[in-house]
Amino acid sequence: MITFTIALLVLIGGYFIYGKFVEKVFGADPSRKTPAYTKQDGVDYIPMPTWKVFMIQFLNIAGLGPIFGAIMGAKFGTASYLWIVLGTIFAGAVHDFLAGMISLRNGGESLPETIGRYLGVNFKQFMRGFTVLLMVLVGAVFVAGPAGLLAKLTPDSLDLSFWATIVFIYYVLATLLPIDKIIGKIYPIFAVALIFMAVGILVMLFWNHPQLPEITDGLTNTHPDGLPIFPMMFISIACGAISGFHATQSPMMARCMTNEKYGRPVFYGAMVTEGIVALIWAAAATYFFHTESGAALFAADSGNDNAAIVVDSITKEWLGTIGGLLAVLGVIAAPITSGDTAFRSARLIVADFLHVDQKPILKRLLISVPLFIVGFIILHVNFSILWRYFAWCNQTLAVFTLWALTVYLARENKPYIVTLIPALFMTAVCTTYILMAPEGLALSEVLAYILAAVVVLFVFGLFLYWKKRRPAKLG
Repeated sequence: MITFTIALLVLIGGYFIYGKFVEKVFGADPSRKTPAYTKQDGVDYIPMPTWKVFMIQFLNIAGLGPIFGAIMGAKFGTASYLWIVLGTIFAGAVHDFLAGMISLRNGGESLPETIGRYLGVNFKQFMRGFTVLLMVLVGAVFVAGPAGLLAKLTPDSLDLSFWATIVFIYYVLATLLPIDKIIGKIYPIFAVALIFMAVGILVMLFWNHPQLPEITDGLTNTHPDGLPIFPMMFISIACGAISGFHATQSPMMARCMTNEKYGRPVFYGAMVTEGIVALIWAAAATYFFHTESGAALFAADSGNDNAAIVVDSITKEWLGTIGGLLAVLGVIAAPITSGDTAFRSARLIVADFLHVDQKPILKRLLISVPLFIVGFIILHVNFSILWRYFAWCNQTLAVFTLWALTVYLARENKPYIVTLIPALFMTAVCTTYILMAPEGLALSEVLAYILAAVVVLFVFGLFLYWKKRRPAKLG
């Protein structure tokens, strides 16, 4: 428990220390008018209280990733703690904050427009298609997960198909209606369940004081299938450390923020909060995997679906039937509140590059209906396969975002090293994964590492070449 406690305190400290530093690097200006006022339309651009903006941002990004991803990542051992803490503070929160603040400075523009602004028109066109596809994939992934859990909690007649339909209908309404009508009202209720879940498990961790592996025991890889920590763990634990999906959600809140000074608590703070949730579940799962029943599941390694079994077992054992039910509802709420905004974000991205006014409901329908049809088709793909492709696409989007942020900082003569190091690291992670993974090229580990190193050096060389040739900024 000593390692877990230190990791928890470091995460909290990271918000106040490194978060403040990154805020100064960007240079938040409280005197600037935000898009919530300059472009107010009553649908997507609506001034909202900061506490509500934070809550929506947190729930947007806290899908299955910090729970299921952390549980799957915990199989790799104590190294998962380090990635959650260091990844959150130095990569994920920086990624979310800068992406959100740049959107805020540029009228609440969508992520592909930001990436195109700094990486060029060709990247913009590619990212438009890639990001919309990822949003629809996220929406499908975050239908299957909560629908499966609801099916376990209800009579057999209310099966997976029934709950998937109910969740999907909710997504349609949340995508089309003004952001303050459903999302702004229902998210605080979902937040209560999610916060209860995280706090409840945290309290029981300290109450039970289970024997958890310590950092002094080493970083031995304990994965039952012997999967390498690099890059597999860094793909498994995505939303709990760094996630490209987050940067697609930040523009929605950039359209509702009333002042730039709230950027750090909303963007950096929401990511740190998610990191804490991931850390709690990683610790709880580590404990579970060292129990007799958990060890049996660990050895069986029945796939990604066993994360739901871990959640159900831990919450019922530690929080009782009622507490366990509330905790599981929190786990259900988390992906639902990411899935609905994924479809909403897809609508806004398409509307931005087609220049379609989103105030009329018919124009919102014109864009949304094709997205829902594709999402419903994808929903029928096996969840384990969906999750693997989502995880890789998600981290690849983070790579593009980090490089765009690095170019932005370099152009502004700001210390771009804060995003350059995470960009290089995540480039290595994603490249190695696609070279090594079964759903990728399935190359040997040694060859994958060598080729990935070549790619990283090549990309770094391109950045240095661009930086050397770019005109000096005046003023």
